[in-house]
Amino acid sequence: MKTVILAGGLGTRISEESHLKPKPMIEIGGRPILWHIMKLYSHHGFNDFIVCLGYKGYVVKEYFSNYVLHNADLTVDLAKGDIEYHATKHEPWRVTLVDTGEETMTGGRVKRIAPYLNKDEPFFLTYGDGVSDVDFTAQLAFHKAHGKDATVTAVVPPGRYGALEIEGGLVRRFMEKPPGDNGLINGGFFVLNPGVVDRIDGDATIFEQGPLEGLAHDGQLAAYHHDGFWAAMDTLRDKNHLEALWASGEAPWRR
Repeated sequence: MKTVILAGGLGTRISEESHLKPKPMIEIGGRPILWHIMKLYSHHGFNDFIVCLGYKGYVVKEYFSNYVLHNADLTVDLAKGDIEYHATKHEPWRVTLVDTGEETMTGGRVKRIAPYLNKDEPFFLTYGDGVSDVDFTAQLAFHKAHGKDATVTAVVPPGRYGALEIEGGLVRRFMEKPPGDNGLINGGFFVLNPGVVDRIDGDATIFEQGPLEGLAHDGQLAAYHHDGFWAAMDTLRDKNHLEALWASGEAPWRR
């Protein structure tokens, strides 16, 4: 089963690092967040990836092209021009890297990788900047059971600011960085039937608008509720938070 990862955006809100590399290549614990996302799926046995490239896509291509080289002990015989690999540390992944254009919108990127999808099998879709402890095995079972065309993971966003409960001009209750107001948002982890691609017109289509709105309107979009950990790396502050969690050894998404 294919897992499609959108990794072509500019990442302007974290420009401190994205001016040098695509956002999915920004590192958490010495590894690109793209690697962390792939580990999430691999933990559940999903190891066939399609990565939609755009902005500075060559950085992603170089990373995977040299993955074994950078994760193995090796002997270089300069006289013979040979390289012998020892104790290779690699993942059981098959990674298809597709240039989907620098200016292409999210829906357009999915449309462009359609030839690489299995026509009779659903596929996972996610963004290249979010981590979670979603149970993808359970999510897939949920998707197959409800029989709709699409499943979106619904999550409660983490709180960012201290909340005040005010009565009569006085603060009656203070909550430091509470979670969201119980409103659910798109957590960015989808399961889609191949026919969803037909709802995408072309490069200018934003997946979160026309296609998703149409699926919801037609009663074809089911919500898989996830109450566990979820985080998106939108800003440098988010990146530092994820870095601290990883360094603690207790990152909820760590596998």
